[in-house]
Amino acid sequence: MDRRAVTSRPRHLRAAGAAFALTLLLGACSSDTGSDPGPASGTTSPGAAAPAIDDATLQSTVQEAAEQFLLPGAVVLLRTPDGEQTVTYGTTERGGGAPVTLDDHIRVGSNTKTWTGTVILQLVQEGKIALEDPVSRYRPEVPGGDGITVEQLLNMRSGLFNYSETLELNEALDRDPQKVWTPEELLALAFAHPPYFPPGQGYHYSNTNFVLLGLIAEQLDGKQLPEIFRDRLFTPVGLEYTELPALTSNAIPAPFSRGYMFGDNVLTMTDPAIPPDMQAAATAGTLAPNDVTEGNPSWAWAAGSGISTAHDLATWVEALADGKALDADMQARRLASVQPVDPSQPDGPGYGWAIAKLGPLYGHTGELPGYNSFMGSDAESGVTLVVWANLAPGANGQDPASTIAKTIIETMYPPK
Repeated sequence: MDRRAVTSRPRHLRAAGAAFALTLLLGACSSDTGSDPGPASGTTSPGAAAPAIDDATLQSTVQEAAEQFLLPGAVVLLRTPDGEQTVTYGTTERGGGAPVTLDDHIRVGSNTKTWTGTVILQLVQEGKIALEDPVSRYRPEVPGGDGITVEQLLNMRSGLFNYSETLELNEALDRDPQKVWTPEELLALAFAHPPYFPPGQGYHYSNTNFVLLGLIAEQLDGKQLPEIFRDRLFTPVGLEYTELPALTSNAIPAPFSRGYMFGDNVLTMTDPAIPPDMQAAATAGTLAPNDVTEGNPSWAWAAGSGISTAHDLATWVEALADGKALDADMQARRLASVQPVDPSQPDGPGYGWAIAKLGPLYGHTGELPGYNSFMGSDAESGVTLVVWANLAPGANGQDPASTIAKTIIETMYPPK
């Protein structure tokens, strides 16, 4: 069996990553993630009390999960019509360091995709590109690009192989974590493998799609992607502590939290859980996670190398949910684009134009080695939730922040 093509439990932008964190969360919150993706779906009815969770329950939820996952630190930021609730747990360094704060910068992984996707939709509004355009019009080197549309890149239905599922990338990240990757190198890894399916004939989460979209954005806007994000998104929305780092940079602005993971990328490539004996050692305290903070995130680029803070993520996901970065028509079309990833499960996980519907919250999840984050917002009920953790994945293969978010959402929106 070719290990390069094995993805039995894919991770959300981890080195071998795809959408495990997103699928776990969506599957757990699937009561209103299906065929009716309108903004009122799953929210409170007129006159009903807004969803809520008391401070003690919120605190205990974080505490229990942090202990279960052996987290050095975690942060929760919850906004409701009644105000803002926050929980901070632990420290920015394992075994010491400063207490985590809401001001800490972290790597936000695939939440970056929502930035890339929003820029593309702005370019559609401006008439510079069309969703039905073939990708070959902009990137003629894409295999089968005449039959792949821009929309299929946005909604993970292109069929293009996910470069981060290759053994080559995972081995390189373990061997030389500070290597600077170019987008062209990443695409070459992907294009060496056949597609998963013909365009539009299935769903497979692929970071390759968003590397292509990042290159297309640069081509059409005539700027580098960090500048595009700053001018089109960060400054207008008011994100003061958010950035896409230069390809050559592995730095995180201060203050920041360090990131940790058990094992390495190749070990956890086909299953994010480390072997049972290692899990037991981790629980016993005889196996420490590796500090992976200094790894260069250029391998994730437009698909996941962004840096932000809890407050900025909350501000951004509110803009994502209420359409602040798009015109009204495009925003409505974007929300309506969310469709089940498996047509046989209409109430199961859903994904749209670089946006997911997580229970009643629109948003995304993100994971790079050492960092897991969740952001979601329900514009109808006024609920916004951000969670991050500085160890990912857990020894058991689950994503800590996504698991905490899932518990909070289920508490606030119990099944009917």
